[in-house]
Amino acid sequence: MSWWGKILGGTFGFMLGGPLGALLGASLGHQFDSSSQGQEGRESLGGPANRERIQSAFFAATFSVMGHICKADGKVTQDEIQLAQSVMDQMQLSPDQQVAAKRLFSEGKSSTFPFKAVLEQFRRECRRRHTLMQMFLEIQIHAAYADGVIHPAEQKVLRDVCDALGFSQQDLARLEAMVKSQSHFTGSGPAGKSSKTRIQEAYNVLGISAASKPAEIKKAYRRLMSQHHPDKLVAKGLPEEMMKLAGQKTHEIKVAYNTIRESRGF
Repeated sequence: MSWWGKILGGTFGFMLGGPLGALLGASLGHQFDSSSQGQEGRESLGGPANRERIQSAFFAATFSVMGHICKADGKVTQDEIQLAQSVMDQMQLSPDQQVAAKRLFSEGKSSTFPFKAVLEQFRRECRRRHTLMQMFLEIQIHAAYADGVIHPAEQKVLRDVCDALGFSQQDLARLEAMVKSQSHFTGSGPAGKSSKTRIQEAYNVLGISAASKPAEIKKAYRRLMSQHHPDKLVAKGLPEEMMKLAGQKTHEIKVAYNTIRESRGF
């Protein structure tokens, strides 16, 4: 049975406790004591049971923190709501999953949302799965950038997310540049860009500079493709429904790499 099937079957409390379990339970209309399942209640540190637990945590953290970031500047814009909806659409969530995701998003907007506790538990659940936490961070940057600009209040929340998950401010700056440049390759960026701008954005997508040597470009490309490989991410705990998001990332990386190759002739 999948992680979602177990949740609907009423066994999610055995998979996930703490603030994330409480949020997930509330999103489904269940009463759940967040203190009843601490970290000592883990089924195992590996295998399918632990992966399903991480998938539950990723789902709950993704949409609740997204709501928190979108509300950080005092209001939630239509662009941010559409971004959250587009994530749900790309995931092809079932009707009950959509309801849960929207409720989690609303919980994140609440003044009583346990932001720090949620991030602390999410990091513990991921157990140093760096690429999984990076995927989570990239989704949150996309949410902050949904209206075309990252506001100072949203920037502060993103810095707090990085601190909680063990990412540096340099990591955040690099990922922000990647996310902003990816808008060109997804077709959401402004039209009429010059070839020079397109190429520079391609470098940003790969997280390298125009001065990088071919060997460095190929290394960056292979590293990013490995980090965003859907099957690898799912094996680490990414919900299966998010495979399409990871697949879109690899497509953007391939387009950026091919753009650089054509411009450099290698």
